[in-house]
This record gives sequence, C-alpha cells and structure tokens, in this order.
Amino acid sequence: MDLSNITIKSERLLLEPMSEKYREDVFREFTEDVTQLMFAAPPDTIDTIDERIRINREELKKGTDLNVVVLNNITKEFLGRCALHETHTSRPELGIWIKKSAHGYGYGREAITALKSWADQHLDAEYYVYPVDKTNIASRKIAESLGGVIENEYKKISMSGRVLDEVEYHIPVSNT
Repeated sequence: MDLSNITIKSERLLLEPMSEKYREDVFREFTEDVTQLMFAAPPDTIDTIDERIRINREELKKGTDLNVVVLNNITKEFLGRCALHETHTSRPELGIWIKKSAHGYGYGREAITALKSWADQHLDAEYYVYPVDKTNIASRKIAESLGGVIENEYKKISMSGRVLDEVEYHIPVSNT
C-alpha cells in the first residue's frame, strides 16, 4: 500500500509525509537535547537529512513505514515528527519526537493518538510496539494513555553511543 499521500488530522495537528519542505526544520530541531533519550542521533549535516528523506520516500511508496511531520493544523508550524515503522507486519512500531520549544503542550500524545487511530482503521496489526527509555516519563505517559503495557525491558546503545534503559510497551489495537 502506497502511503505517500496519507494526511491525518486531529483537533490541533496535521500529520503529513516527510518531504524536502521540512528538511531545515528537522535539521534545526532534531538536536542533541531532543535525542538524548532516543535511539536516533542528531544529524551532522543537512545532507544526512536529505538522505533520510530519500529513504523515507521509498518506505512510504513501498508501504513499509509511515514517516510524517507534525504540524500545527492552523499555522502549519513544524512541531516534530512521528512514525509508524514496519506497517506491513502484525506489530508495527510507533515513534515520536517533538521540538524542544513545543514540549509540554500534549502534541506528542495527540500525534501518536491520531497516528494509532489511522493505523487501527487501515492496518492489520496484532498490537503496536512502543519502545522508550525508562526515564522518559512524558513518552511513557503517551503509551500508558493508549493502554500500553510493558512487555519487555532491555539495554540498547543509541546511535550517539549512550546506553538506553528501555521498556517496550505493547499498545492494543482499538476495534472501534
């Protein structure tokens, strides 16, 4: 299923596929501070973002991953990114990051809730995987608000070389 034209709206947000239009926003906002508790590392150059966009476009076309930007529904301000990885499997993985200046407004929860709602209607998932560092309380609250239950714990080395102490939530599919 080609996912390259998917747009998802929620009360305050618009989720649309990542494109070159947002390359500078991602480069500026995907910082060391934002990625501290994530597997991903901040980009060294804008070329790194360009390569990621190229890969994202291929994944969207193949239908294996839905990588989207999170925008303010009215102003179209860039707020971050979220993704649904491995959409073709029975256990897709949810992920999110929100730029530092937009933390504390509930955008992460709203974006993941909207993305999951879309997936519930369009995918044949058994459940969603949501890995998060134990100390990332805000992200853990997102998983728990969606009925997520911790099913696994492990240590993982991030792309920045940090040891992440992760818990893996399994979030149920809603059948409504």
